[in-house]
Parts: sequence; structure tokens; C-alpha cells
Amino acid sequence: MSTFFMFGKYSSESLKGISPKRTDKTLKLFKKLGGEVKSIYALLGKKDLVLIVDLPNIEQVMKASVALYKLTGISFSTVPAVTVEEFDRMMAEQ
Repeated sequence: MSTFFMFGKYSSESLKGISPKRTDKTLKLFKKLGGEVKSIYALLGKKDLVLIVDLPNIEQVMKASVALYKLTGISFSTVPAVTVEEFDRMMAEQ
């Protein structure tokens, strides 16, 4: 599994659908794709929320991003993430 940060930006339309029910559908979507949502945070600033997720591969991440947009109307930009410990190990192998 790989970790990804998915940064979301609400549209005026997607704001109307905020609910625990939509959050539950989001969690189920990630399970269906073989992944897991580690946490979700609402943000202030350029992005409105961040999902920290584990997914098997980039294909599943792309599917998740498109499926989330279809489900919520929220557009996402996604970046891979590694822990500092993993990063240190990778750099030590250089």
C-alpha cells in the first residue's frame, strides 16, 4: 500500500451535499478500490479538505479521484507521501 494526500476544493454545488452520509459513501468507495481512508481534515486556505489515504497503486488513486468527483463534485489534486523514516532510508541507499 502507498499513502497519498488528496487535497480537495469545493465547488458551490458540492457545498450543498456536505453530510455524514456523503462521508460514509466516500469511505466505502475507498474500501471498494482496495484502500483505506486514514483521516480526513477540513482546511482553511487554498484547499478546503485533505484526505490521507492508503491505496494499492496509482491506477486506484486515479480511479478514486474521478469517482470522488462524480460522487461529490469536489475536485482533487493528489500527491504521494512517504514517512520521514522511509525517506531517510531511501536516501541512505543512495
